[in-house]
Order: sequence, then structure tokens, then C-alpha cells
Amino acid sequence: MPDVSPLPAFFLSRLAVFCDLFTRPTWANVLLLLTGAVLGPGRRVVTAALRILGLDQDSNFPTYHAVLSQARWSSRAVAGRLLRMLVATFVPQGAAVVIGLDDTIERRWGKMIKARGIYRDPVRSTKGFFVKTSGLRWLSAMLLVDIPWAGRRLALPFLTVLAPSKRFYEDQPRPHKTLLDWARQMVLQIHRWLPDRKIVIVADTAFAAIEFLAQVRTHAAVVTRLRLDAALFGFPQPKPKGRGRPPVKGMRMPSLAHSLHDQATLWQRHTVPLWYGRTNRTLQIATGTAIWYHSGLTPVPIRWILVRDPDHKAKDPKGKLEPQAFLCTDLQAGPIEILDWFISRWQVEVTFQETRAHLGVETQRQWSDLAILRTTPALLGLFSIICLWMHDITQCQTIAPKTAACYCKTSITFSDAIAAVRREIWNHQINCMSRSAADTIKIPRQAWDRIANAVAYAR
Repeated sequence: MPDVSPLPAFFLSRLAVFCDLFTRPTWANVLLLLTGAVLGPGRRVVTAALRILGLDQDSNFPTYHAVLSQARWSSRAVAGRLLRMLVATFVPQGAAVVIGLDDTIERRWGKMIKARGIYRDPVRSTKGFFVKTSGLRWLSAMLLVDIPWAGRRLALPFLTVLAPSKRFYEDQPRPHKTLLDWARQMVLQIHRWLPDRKIVIVADTAFAAIEFLAQVRTHAAVVTRLRLDAALFGFPQPKPKGRGRPPVKGMRMPSLAHSLHDQATLWQRHTVPLWYGRTNRTLQIATGTAIWYHSGLTPVPIRWILVRDPDHKAKDPKGKLEPQAFLCTDLQAGPIEILDWFISRWQVEVTFQETRAHLGVETQRQWSDLAILRTTPALLGLFSIICLWMHDITQCQTIAPKTAACYCKTSITFSDAIAAVRREIWNHQINCMSRSAADTIKIPRQAWDRIANAVAYAR
């Protein structure tokens, strides 16, 4: 490969914010590995990244492996700067920073992988069929934001941590950290990165725990599901004069399951746009505030939302929606706003799938502890880097989605984004000169060999 930068200048300008986190030799190798990870199809291993760059015969190949397994750099520091760059690019000043929080299983086998555990496979399991898999559990935080070139909301990963199972800590001197412990630390870290912004954390049922909400609600608002039988109480009355502790809760309120059929419940009809990314849906919504309390735990004030289908009395309504309940620790937030935040959480699952399909998550084969801790978060973060590069590309040229006679696509997807980024990189590296005929260009032999190798071995 020629002794030039592997990336175009305006791509490098986006990455300049990270360069001082690495030594100069390590940063040069980071750029090469990142370029190879974007260009290469199939497995995202170091050898494949070097091969797509024409460096597979480089005798200094251990240096590239050492970037992940030995070099000194902080993935957390990289995550902090990536978050600030994403917020500065996509989130208007004064708007809430909405962050999706969810875990995923990276299927991995091998005795050398110490943090590997046995988990329920969320993709292959159903309500009546339980599937276990061996792998690594990752907890990822993603910025949920509307992307102009995509015309929809995307989930952009910036911070991903490994959350091993309890068995991993049996031989460790430190105690076991649950998924909620990791989530609490991540929320507090995000607050330190963005101390002056309103932060909204959107999570699924696994994070609907009183102790977790009580620990983070002063730093970020949390939106999640709520059980229909949750113990809700009214707000406490002022403490009367005399001795004794002030009350922490008021009178017990009827359960939300009871409110579903209570004639006194006030229902309002609302149309929620793009319900789970599909079509607009009309719902009946009831809302209120309460104290969620359990004996021995810190009480949490919440706004609860009860949602049901307008045709709930019909015997067999088409596409009937089962009653659901949600909560938000921001009592001033409106019900439609809260539902919009929660619905956007579905984009987190979409991002997990896109990174598996286009960035090779689960195909990497590192086995050293440090390389494992760095590789998967780096591939997830690469998703956000590509979206940033695509944003810069669309500022100076028009990108159309790839279509076919049998497939009419109107919006740009991540496959179009990574294709556009790859074209820019190849054009930069080839630096071709046009001949007299407009349809003919010169391609250096070395660049053509790399392109032919990538196409021939694509899988």
C-alpha cells in the first residue's frame, strides 16, 4: 500500500478528536485497522483487515494485533469523545439527549474466553421455546436521534461494556456485578460526560427496578416498562408536629390492572406516530403520578402511563394491542413524549442486527482478555463513525438508495451508508486518472489486486 493516508481528508478530520488518546505509532495502525474493518467483507479479524489493505504479507503483523491486545489506550475515553461528537452533530442545543440502554449476546465458544457464559438466546427463543447459547453479554448505550440522511431515527452506539455472568466472578477477588450495577455506572458516567444536558435513558423491563431508578433518577430521567401489579402509593402528607420520621409514601393506590376496568379512570385518545417503526396507531392512554415503593428500598416518584387498544371490548379485534404500562422518573414529561421515547428503543435492536450483518460482530476471533474487551465495542462504535461520515458525504453530494426492478427502496439504509463510505475510501486510495473516453479510468495494479481479492473472497 502506498505511503499515504488510508482515509480521505474529511474522514480524518472527524477522527482527529481521538488521535491524542494514542501514541503516534499506535494511531497510524489504528487508522489502518479501521479502514480495513470498513472495506473488508466477511469476518472482522486483523488478518482480513490487513489483506484488504494489501498488507497481508507484512512481516510486522504482530504490531497490528498488539493494538487490541497490548497497546495502552482507554476505550472509555474514546467513548466519551464519540458521544460528545454525536451530540454536537445530531442533537440540537437544549434538546434532551435520549439514550437507549440494552444488552445483547455475542455468540462465542472456546475455553480461552474467560468471561464466556451460558445465556438465554433472545433471537432464537420464543415465549414457548427456550434456547440457550454460549457467549459474551454486552451492555450497550446508544444515542437515539433523528438522522437527516436516513429520514428516520437511528441508534448510534458509543459505550459498550462487558457484563459477565456470576460464574465468572467465582474465582475473582472482586464481588459479582449485576447488569443493573453496570447500567448504574454507565448512566453516571454519561452524566459526567454531559453535565449540562438533560439525559433520558430508555430501557426495557430488565431495568425496571426500584433500586436502579432511585440511584440514577437525579442524574437522568429513566423510561421503561411497569408491571400492571406494581405497588403504587400516593404522595406523602406533610409530617405532623412531634417526634418521628417523616412519611415516605401516602395511601396505597389501586393497581394499574384494576384501573384498566375502573369506570373512574380517565382515558384520552391519541394517535402515536410510527408505533414501533410501522404505522401510526390510535391508542387510549391514561396517566398519573405516584410513588413506587417496596419495603426496605428507597421510594421512587414516577409518572405512570397505561395504554390499551380502543377496541379492547371487541371479541376479536384485528391486531389487538395488549394493555401495557410504562413509567418515567421525570414527572413533568407528557405521556406522548414518553411513549415516543420508549418506542425509539426498538432502534437499538435494529443496530445490533445491522452490526452483525455489515460490520461482522460475532465473527472476530480474539481470545485475550484485553482484545475481547476492545474489539466488540470498537465494531459497534464503528457503526456511529460510518453514520458521521455519511452525514459529511451528504453535505456535499446527493446519495440515492440502491434499488432494483423488483425492489423499490425510497429511504437510505445503513447498507447504502457503508457502501457510500467505501466508495469514498476506494476513490481516495486509487486516485485514478480518466482517459480520453469518459467510461474508462486507470486503476493502479496494486489497488486492482486488492479490489479483485475482496470481490473473489467475499462471503
